[in-house]
Amino acid sequence: MEPVATWTPEYFVENESTCLKQLTAEDDTVWRSIPLLNCMAPQHLVDGQLVRFRGMVQDMQDPECYLKRYGVRCKTSESIVRHQNGQYRDMLVYNAATERVDNTNGGEDKTFGERRSMFVVTIPGQNRWAIEHEKQNNTTAGGGATEEGSDEDPTPIPGRVKRGHDDDEEMDTDAPADVREKETKKPATESKSAATETQSCTAAPVALSADYLLNSPISDRPGKACLVKLYSDIENWTLNTVIEAVGFLSVNPALDGAGDVADMDAFEDEMSEHQATHPPPSLIPRLHAISVRKLTHTNPLLLDSRTPSSNGSPDDSAANAAIVKELHNLLTQCLFGDRVAADYLLCHLVSSVYLRYEVESRGQFCLNLSNIPGQVLPVYTESLYQLLEMLLPASHYFPMTLENMNTVQFAPRKDYTTNKLTSGLLQLAPHTHLVLDETRLQPGKLEAAGVEAVRHVAHLINDQQLKYDFKFYQLEFNADVPVLVLSEGRSMLPSNCQVPIMPDLDAIELIDETIKAGRHYIAPKLDAVRRFLTTARIRSFDMKTLDPTVVEEDFVEMRVGSSGEVSMNDLHTLFVLARLVGLSSGHPSLTRDHWERAKKLEQERRNRLQMFAKPTVEP
Repeated sequence: MEPVATWTPEYFVENESTCLKQLTAEDDTVWRSIPLLNCMAPQHLVDGQLVRFRGMVQDMQDPECYLKRYGVRCKTSESIVRHQNGQYRDMLVYNAATERVDNTNGGEDKTFGERRSMFVVTIPGQNRWAIEHEKQNNTTAGGGATEEGSDEDPTPIPGRVKRGHDDDEEMDTDAPADVREKETKKPATESKSAATETQSCTAAPVALSADYLLNSPISDRPGKACLVKLYSDIENWTLNTVIEAVGFLSVNPALDGAGDVADMDAFEDEMSEHQATHPPPSLIPRLHAISVRKLTHTNPLLLDSRTPSSNGSPDDSAANAAIVKELHNLLTQCLFGDRVAADYLLCHLVSSVYLRYEVESRGQFCLNLSNIPGQVLPVYTESLYQLLEMLLPASHYFPMTLENMNTVQFAPRKDYTTNKLTSGLLQLAPHTHLVLDETRLQPGKLEAAGVEAVRHVAHLINDQQLKYDFKFYQLEFNADVPVLVLSEGRSMLPSNCQVPIMPDLDAIELIDETIKAGRHYIAPKLDAVRRFLTTARIRSFDMKTLDPTVVEEDFVEMRVGSSGEVSMNDLHTLFVLARLVGLSSGHPSLTRDHWERAKKLEQERRNRLQMFAKPTVEP
């Protein structure tokens, strides 16, 4: 068996079952030995190299036809010299000086196949520590060099590389000596509207911007992108799925569609679409996938772990108890000494959708922390978020100013000029925490776009679904994005749970110093906390271990005590909270203690809501 670093498309096709068995071994040694494209600098990318790419499926391109196998003839003797594999390549392989692709009698030796490209972006909102950990653990796995620079720096945007128009121009390739690659051409699909990024027919065409091509959901935090080409199981993947793909890299400069614009004078309307579907490979490389995995989380501490630690493991009850205690104390101090608010925030941090039934979802736990003291704003909300991003692999802070609400695109839209799905702020990977700072909202008017933005956020909170705008119709896609809303009063957005903070007066004055001290205090324990939160969020949890008669009796008692105001929705909320109390304690199943703790928390929360409720003015 050849070392994985020496695999070629031809070798893989001939030994597919053996190679896949080696890739999917339980210990993952071979898989992890493959260099991670996310951490490689553009100048170190090698065409044909076997690499991995980790990210979220942001868009799907139309299926394309390609030459799966074809004959190569000698120009002199016109005899077939070999049959060439066309899988896992973008280019035809032959020596242009002495050979040609067989087109005799329509090319009887040609076999066509179909493949489809997924536009995959690095995890939107991935936090600095997670990026840094990926780099440290994926340095020289397969000879790839890591990218230098700040973790938050956008992807370097190289100058556009134009393709050469001389077919005899020499090109570097890993094929045998005197063998070169030639681009596989296919006609572009007709565009339905004129390109907005392109000038009129009489002017020189303008290339699409790098920002538009990278298409990051969070525009001020751009990452990398990759076109992952699928040859099998094409229908198994959906938008927003987090994947890790292994495949052969394709970065030949001739793949840049911008270089073809000069040849497309008769098809001016198609130029933008051609550029969008054939971006510069130096900016957006291609990866011809031989194996793709769905990832259940985005925490690199667990994804890249070669020697798994028990620290933070859901089965280590002693370690879990210590971690929960430390984390709860930290959150309490950073929430002005409010232990109840800390309980709810901890539950929010391990929440996720665990069940879907038709259009309904179960498990989401949008939390509205209200009654934030005005004298600590706006610094406090940003400081609290900075603490949370230390704990979470992916998150995003969004100040809900009028300008942001009226101008930011929240939901993805289909651009039919380029046949590209332009992303929106809410197109996030599962378990990416979205923190909405409503304390930044000032008096003013929400325009039509702002009102639509509120609708999108409300729909995401209530149903964990997002409507994608395809101009002539809308499609709903599932999401799993925990939303935390910070506000002074009750939020204008819906929530699963509103918790008014009851601050300690002394804590208000010292909150800046408290958060700084908390960050310093938790630093040595961060990795354990990060592992615990992720394992708690994704682990299975048995809710059938609680005696149903206990639930029935308590529900009757609650309805009697509230004069019938407690509904089935309230019971569902209590069940979700009890589940999260159990998960945040590191337990695998629901116990009576978790149920009683959830009841106590809900009673305290309801008391607070009554306390802050505006008195009804009688006529």
